[in-house]
Amino acid sequence: MFIAYGLREVSADKETKKYFYPALLLKMVGAIGVGLVYQFYYGGGDTFTYYTHGASHIVSAFYENFSAGLKLLTANGEFDAETYKYSSKIWMYRDTTSYFIVRIASIFGILTYNSYAGTALFFAFFSFWGLWMMYQSFCNIYPELKLHFAIAIFFIPTVFFWGSGILKDTVTLGATGFLVYSFIQIFFERKNLLWNVLLLLLSIYIITSVKLYIFLCLMPALILWYFFYRIGRIRSLVAKILVAPFLLAIGGGVAYYVALKAGEDNKRYALDQIAETAQVTAYDIRYWTGKDAGSGYSLGELDGTFTSMIKLAPQAINVSLFRPYLWEVNNPLMLLSALEALFLLGLTIRLLYRNKLLHITQSIRSPIILFCLIFAIIFAFGVGISTYNFGTLSRYRIVMIPFYVMAIFILDFHAQMKGSENIE
Repeated sequence: MFIAYGLREVSADKETKKYFYPALLLKMVGAIGVGLVYQFYYGGGDTFTYYTHGASHIVSAFYENFSAGLKLLTANGEFDAETYKYSSKIWMYRDTTSYFIVRIASIFGILTYNSYAGTALFFAFFSFWGLWMMYQSFCNIYPELKLHFAIAIFFIPTVFFWGSGILKDTVTLGATGFLVYSFIQIFFERKNLLWNVLLLLLSIYIITSVKLYIFLCLMPALILWYFFYRIGRIRSLVAKILVAPFLLAIGGGVAYYVALKAGEDNKRYALDQIAETAQVTAYDIRYWTGKDAGSGYSLGELDGTFTSMIKLAPQAINVSLFRPYLWEVNNPLMLLSALEALFLLGLTIRLLYRNKLLHITQSIRSPIILFCLIFAIIFAFGVGISTYNFGTLSRYRIVMIPFYVMAIFILDFHAQMKGSENIE
């Protein structure tokens, strides 16, 4: 909290300061709340796998044998005589993405003397700071929407809850915030280029190390945002008509190349394997690892082809954004997700009710709105088609929700402005 006070003074203005501590405290509540839920509701789970059956053993190694601790921190799943005493107890030792979280938790665990709660608060602060930097960037673009952005980024329950504990989602949520912030600073603001390039590369490294599919959804949207922005800067209508297709083709090509290269090191996410990966993941969660959760859903048959995925795309996007419905609820945590989904549906209906379709259509061409919607829709499709379990989905979708809500708020703002101009 002391560090946060100093950061608030240098990063917030008079208006955004009032959201700083409420947002941070909610993240802290979420961090402790996740631990309580996994301990007393689930009786175990991911967060304890990462810490109790993971990071705590590395921390113990550091205290007992510094050399062994250092080896564990830099290990890649190999067993060693010096470290076997500890590595044999780490459940996720040979799972690369999970062990990345174990490493981070062990570093924080050393600082907190092997305290789960203390480590969870460090995770929450990392996530908060990434989101706060992104929040400040969006506020600089739309100072009129500071409250709306605060609601979208900090005050949606499942986002601050599932995005705060010792979980993959916490780390990727914070890294996404840092990535978007640094991208804006590099390509639009042109500020502190060296520092922001390093931050961009670090954010990409974290996201690709933990959840590559987030990068595959986010980077194409960011790249297209930049090209839409460049097209919008062309003043001549004739030049814009002539140049726009060329720039969009380049943007699409760059986005495709980035996605192609990102999948080279992980064949599960190679473009020609994504459909099969979605099928295997969805059926595993629905009928095996999550079969006892009682919150499964099905969109239809997946046969491992892109055709079957595309056919189910509308249902997949709908389930990620607007389900579970209230009548599908069968446990307390599902009720929270259902109320949140109802909120998202209500925001969407409110947008359509308050504004003429023409004004919405004219406004949606804004590059920042296109970025938020492209990322949200691609991500909603990806997690909706590959999850088939509401409990898992409520965690996976937290990266997408702030962007969808911000898109609705910005779109409503633009449409209202156009409506006012027509009245005048």
